[in-house]
Amino acid sequence: MLLQEFDPNPTAVINPAAMHQPIAGCPKTAVSCFERSTFGRMVERLGGKPFALTSCANLEVPVYRAAYKGKEIALYESYVGAAGCVGMLEDLFALGVERLVLFGTCGALDPALKDCGIIIPTAALRDEGTSYHYAPPGDEIEVNTKYREEFIEILRRHDCAYTMGKAWTTDAFYRETPDKMARRRAAGCVCVDMECSAVAALAWFRQKEVFQFFHVSDNLGGGDWEAWSLGQEKNISGKDKAALLALELAAEIS
Repeated sequence: MLLQEFDPNPTAVINPAAMHQPIAGCPKTAVSCFERSTFGRMVERLGGKPFALTSCANLEVPVYRAAYKGKEIALYESYVGAAGCVGMLEDLFALGVERLVLFGTCGALDPALKDCGIIIPTAALRDEGTSYHYAPPGDEIEVNTKYREEFIEILRRHDCAYTMGKAWTTDAFYRETPDKMARRRAAGCVCVDMECSAVAALAWFRQKEVFQFFHVSDNLGGGDWEAWSLGQEKNISGKDKAALLALELAAEIS
């Protein structure tokens, strides 16, 4: 298969440095999420100011500068889907970002999970295409090899329960069939998302520090799909709690 043709050469025909130059004083730590309203509230509450602009094909994405607990951080809204998310993160690394805290929604595969429950992925099943251009072929990739204990300590300080386990990363959310879901659960997956394995592969390839976690948004583990907080204006307090946790970790590792 073509996806087994991993090329470790770090130099491509088109490289991030050809599109973006480093920005003097760019914050080394960034926080990002996928949900528009959650990101908007985070930027507003921190008084973020735009200082750079990146893009993903047909849209432009501003990058903001803000401070949290005296630490300067970058904020940007991630593109949904593995290819766009990774391409945009390549741009952020080219601008000068060195580490990222990325949080997003996921679908629950474990029926014990609750809406907005926190999940720390330990590995991801690579059911997408992007990661195979950044890491040798394989079914799984390790996730969160760094900062896991620091994040768990933050969860404890905030009296926040969490679940650890594998994520199933897939490009095709309309093709999460019952048989596939059963096989992924048998492999140890507790949730499904669209970016985790690709971002982990990028971090490995570029030797950057990325910590990823999820808050549960919908339920696929009970037989019938349940939307739960999937949507912009549902369970805002749970989503803002996830943003707070991300900022706490970013401040600690900056």
